[in-house]
Amino acid sequence: MLNKSYDGIIFDLDGTMWDTRKPICEAWNIILSRHEEIHRAPIVEADLNDCMGLPMYDIAAKLFPQEQELVRNALMDELCTFENGYLAERGGILYPQLAETLYTLSKKYPLYIVSNCQDGYIESFLTAHLMSDFFKDTECWGRTFLSKSESNKILIERNNLKNPVYVGDTAGDAKSAKDAGIDFIYAEYGFGDVSKDSYVAKIESFAELAEIL
Repeated sequence: MLNKSYDGIIFDLDGTMWDTRKPICEAWNIILSRHEEIHRAPIVEADLNDCMGLPMYDIAAKLFPQEQELVRNALMDELCTFENGYLAERGGILYPQLAETLYTLSKKYPLYIVSNCQDGYIESFLTAHLMSDFFKDTECWGRTFLSKSESNKILIERNNLKNPVYVGDTAGDAKSAKDAGIDFIYAEYGFGDVSKDSYVAKIESFAELAEIL
């Protein structure tokens, strides 16, 4: 168990609590089929692997590099709006023992989510999987249009946290925690690779959090 006195746990979403690559591909390809002027192959899960953790307009630049910025950003807005409703109805793949572990942790700590996602995406997760009661507050790129570190700082200040810890799966998550001045726990089972000097603990499953916190 970590010998730390944390007053809150902030979670990343994709690659930390759920995997939505399959339903996102389904949703986005429905919208792309309506845009004959956009010339690219259907989106597949492999296309999303290098995009996990990036702000949505950065993802648009990766997936639609041939389009002008205004065009691809408008397209991404449309994709995300449809995706939110699609995920709220169908959900994603939750990592094992997610609800049970969140329940256990919520008895000891206030829980939060900070993600680089669009506005409404976190709410889709909370709605589809009935998770709202576990979390005190959330923040995202789609509301702040700032880096994840700045979104972390906003949530930390808003909730008067003094020593929270961030749980995520990518080097970007680790950097966001460092820049916000908080500890980082690396979810090794997720999408990214994180150097050993960037985290205070590493977990191989979500359920391990209840053992170390």
